Amino acid sequence: MRASLIPKPILLALTLSVAMAAAACSPSTAGGDGGSGRLRVVAAFYPVQEAAEEVGGNLIDVTNLTAPGVEPHDLELTPGQVEAIATADVVLYLGDGFQPAVQDAVGDASGTTVDLLASMPTVTPPEGSEAGLTADPHVWLDPTLYGKMVAQIESALAEAAPADASTFRHNADAFEQQITTLASDYASGLASCQRTTIVTNHAAFGYLASEYGLTQVAISGLAPDAEPSAQRLAQLKDLVERDGITTIFTEDLVSPKVAETLANEAGVGTAVLHTLEGLTPDEVVAGDDYLSQMRENLTRLEAALGCS
Repeated sequence: MRASLIPKPILLALTLSVAMAAAACSPSTAGGDGGSGRLRVVAAFYPVQEAAEEVGGNLIDVTNLTAPGVEPHDLELTPGQVEAIATADVVLYLGDGFQPAVQDAVGDASGTTVDLLASMPTVTPPEGSEAGLTADPHVWLDPTLYGKMVAQIESALAEAAPADASTFRHNADAFEQQITTLASDYASGLASCQRTTIVTNHAAFGYLASEYGLTQVAISGLAPDAEPSAQRLAQLKDLVERDGITTIFTEDLVSPKVAETLANEAGVGTAVLHTLEGLTPDEVVAGDDYLSQMRENLTRLEAALGCS
């Protein structure tokens, strides 16, 4: 029967039926974003977000649970974020008590969940129990360990979307090469310094210090908001004066008041050492990223330690 002989209402119904059948029979994307084919990836905080975006490129959509300017240690999740974790294809986070709310929520995730600390050579300093942590989570501040994190993320994405595995591998290789160059620059830049002790706002730089022959002395422990005692500050003042330390390092996302007080009492200066736990809104606008901020850290470490 020619289409022209079919009454219009019946023709419309047939057209809709065919369209619906075609949609139902077409291959579905494996957990993609609304049928776009992109993986839905949830990243717990900034360094994980950047690594995921570098590896996944335009094949993934990344939701960062920690907004710019927010300190991630004590993150509280909104209902929408809990839902995002539950429905994501891949959830990337750091366990061992770093973000308890995220760690609790991943138990309801339907997709792949990856604790990026699980296979890392982590350490547990005495301050860990005070901060509710079972391991020092700040592995991303050592470029070598961050490269291992990138490799874990590449594996997770490739497992979730095998058809795109070669692209993920290519992207990961390119990013890892930049990280390797960064690590080499740190090794050469910190190889010959007048001083090797860094005084930091909180104990975030243990892995970096260990990798490059430095000694970290922190005002507070692994919890950035912990209040040091008067005795602790007096001990640090003596250390600064005895060892000729020139700089007390503050942070982007934590109040610098205690560090500035120590610096004033010891008669030394301050400088920001990025913990990269998150970018500030201004840093986002300026286009800062992991590599640029880590290079700023290197420049400030070289200046503070008298490196040549």
